[in-house]
Amino acid sequence: MSAKPKLQIESVVKRFGDGGAAVIKGLSATVAEGEMLVLLGPSGCGKTTTLQLVAGLLHPDEGSIFVDGKQVAGAGWGLPPERRNLGMVFQSYAVWPHKTVFENVAYGLELRSMSREQIKRKVGDALRLVHLEDLGQRYPSEISGGQQQRVALARAIVVEPSLLLLDEPLSNLDAALREQMRVELKLLQRQLGLAAIYVTHDQAEAMVLADHLVVMRDGVIAQEGPAEAVFRRPRSAFVARFFGVTNLLEGRITELGSNGARVDVGALGSLSAFAPDELRGELKNGDPVCVSIRPLELATSASRPDAANAFQGRIAERIFLGDLTEYFVHVGDVRLRVHVPSSDRFAPGDNVWIGFSPEAGTVVLNS
Repeated sequence: MSAKPKLQIESVVKRFGDGGAAVIKGLSATVAEGEMLVLLGPSGCGKTTTLQLVAGLLHPDEGSIFVDGKQVAGAGWGLPPERRNLGMVFQSYAVWPHKTVFENVAYGLELRSMSREQIKRKVGDALRLVHLEDLGQRYPSEISGGQQQRVALARAIVVEPSLLLLDEPLSNLDAALREQMRVELKLLQRQLGLAAIYVTHDQAEAMVLADHLVVMRDGVIAQEGPAEAVFRRPRSAFVARFFGVTNLLEGRITELGSNGARVDVGALGSLSAFAPDELRGELKNGDPVCVSIRPLELATSASRPDAANAFQGRIAERIFLGDLTEYFVHVGDVRLRVHVPSSDRFAPGDNVWIGFSPEAGTVVLNS
């Protein structure tokens, strides 16, 4: 039995200005109970606008939004944020400097006219969840940035929202603290069973947090699904590139098989790669495509490997990355980035063989 939807976005369109171009173009998405939906994409793709539409800070020009099965927005109208039972955490924390940690977290409960005893109990529970139970009487200026972010999170969850909205909440933290907080945030979300929407442009953050990932581009969904599936089987060069370092080998379809394709990529010859079912239905021989292959999927050897895809090149550059070493390998006019264990030792100028299996490469649209 599937989980009950907490949020439904149906064919939403948003424009700015009279007659302006749409920044959200018929977007539809669902967030199930206990699920974290992550909106990932570059600046200007529409992810924050989508969050603001759900929050009630903006109204859609077309389409509808439902929270817990109740319509909260439609074309040109929307319930105010305080009537949507949402919790919100912003990039800037937005904690009040003149209030203590306890008072910041208690604010939403006071607006609901709860008794002093109820407020004390609920705030105490929320502060324990975010490991701030001993800091209730301190002011924001007396705690760290990471602790301030925990205050903002406690304030959002203490009201027991139907849906938690998070707009790049970790981007102001240093790298080490950001890595720690995203794991803690995911564990907390699972522990509480909260439905949540999380906006980010950080691919690593998206991979850690997402139960369901939506990659956005120019106001539409470029691809969605489980984070691992989107990473391993991107649909387009845009999605493949947005998920970090990849080799995009441009070519043309020469043969379509039951679960893959042959692609002529010039200097590398004809390669075999995986092609998803839905993509094979759109393609025909001669169509331009790319083969996406991650640097870690490429194997190097001094002699020709026993692999379906194998070609010889020359190492142009070697970069030590700690556990891994990155090689830039030239094969004709094609430059490949290859990641291998640092125990493998090649040097610039060495001739090497590169190989990969058909399952390791993915045929993607070249846009």
